[in-house]
Amino acid sequence: MGLWHVIYEDWQMECCGTPFSVGDEVSWPLLLEDADRVFGGGWHDQLSKVCGPVEDVGGVRVVREETGLTAALAGDPDDEEDRRPKPGDRIRSVGLLSVERHGARWPEAGGRVRAVQVLEQAYAQASPGSRTWEPVAGERRLRRVERCPKWFAEGAEEQGRQWRESGAVVTLDVPGTDSWLSHALREARGIPHRGAAPGTETEGLPAAELAALLESLSTTATPPQHGDRPRRRHG
Repeated sequence: MGLWHVIYEDWQMECCGTPFSVGDEVSWPLLLEDADRVFGGGWHDQLSKVCGPVEDVGGVRVVREETGLTAALAGDPDDEEDRRPKPGDRIRSVGLLSVERHGARWPEAGGRVRAVQVLEQAYAQASPGSRTWEPVAGERRLRRVERCPKWFAEGAEEQGRQWRESGAVVTLDVPGTDSWLSHALREARGIPHRGAAPGTETEGLPAAELAALLESLSTTATPPQHGDRPRRRHG
């Protein structure tokens, strides 16, 4: 089983989502998004890498990740032409996985929820006195909880800034897959990478201990440079 960070945005949950708890089995349609376009960017620990062939599923470009994860590829709404990889292409892509329940349909990814963190995002007025609020890149907090809420709160406005609960960062354990996060957990537990089967990183860990360890691998602190994490989105 492979561990994946998934963003479940507040509006997706409040519109038509069903709250879930640590230990629940869930099934979601996942979208791989450009991390710079999600709440202003500045993400690092929550990034995912997918490698595999691209298919067309009812007009949706889907990547069948080589270890088993299925996710749709987001397009760039500012592009005048479709720059997504074409069906038959093989890609190596880095981004944020998010739950997408609106629009077209594609195969869902199912697994067990291993950890949930409420995402608190900082917002700032676009200009003094403006009614337009924009997310502040990289300025966010994560708070571990046992259950994802249905509704999300907003903090008080102070000098043109505001903190808002903007969704949840979920650690999803998907059977038959492997990931950066699984690799990091094996490393944290001292499990040799050579010969280690996917899933060994969670064996023998009580749920609470696993959730606490996963919290340490999903933070808002700036990490050191990692040579295996390319800056480009598709390649």
